[in-house]
Amino acid sequence: MTLHHRCILADDHPAIVDAVSRFLEEVDDVELVGRAVDGGRALELIDDLGPDVAVLDIRMPEPNGIEIARRLSAAGSDTAVILYTAAGERSVLLEALDAGARGFLLKEAPLDDLARAIRIVAGGGTYVDPALAGLLAGPQAAERLHTLTKREREVLRLLADGMRNIQVAEELSISPLTVRSHVKKAMEKLEADTRTQAVALALRESLIT
Repeated sequence: MTLHHRCILADDHPAIVDAVSRFLEEVDDVELVGRAVDGGRALELIDDLGPDVAVLDIRMPEPNGIEIARRLSAAGSDTAVILYTAAGERSVLLEALDAGARGFLLKEAPLDDLARAIRIVAGGGTYVDPALAGLLAGPQAAERLHTLTKREREVLRLLADGMRNIQVAEELSISPLTVRSHVKKAMEKLEADTRTQAVALALRESLIT
């Protein structure tokens, strides 16, 4: 039996909503349960339907996608937020991370990437569009990528696939404590403030794919 990830979509451009909706309705393991063109309606849908994932435009009418992510995080909501954006700005993405968003995707990305992002965040992981990854890393991080060990790269790859620490530990036959140690060391080497940033930079550089 196919597991369906229930999601809603909110964007103030009706053409985008229509195009993305048509695509998602053809994805076997994604169920689009609601659509909105502003933040107020998006919040109503989340409250009423409790979707697994909310795909939200960053700059739609208030509340915008970042503010919705902040509210859901503060409320302990089980709905994961993917922010859908036309352009990446480092300050905006960092604000979104702080707000609790779990996915970041450019609107120009292939729609297959959106389906993958939904699967990953619904499973507890974090997805960052590779084109945005460099914005999330420290300025010297790219020069430090070669210092990652093979094991550190393996751990980042599995995290990028949506695995949690305990699942990574089982996959690599190591302890969860060892997984945390590898993540911490990778973050230090890449000058990343969060493990999302570490995963994102490694994805951009194709080190873990």
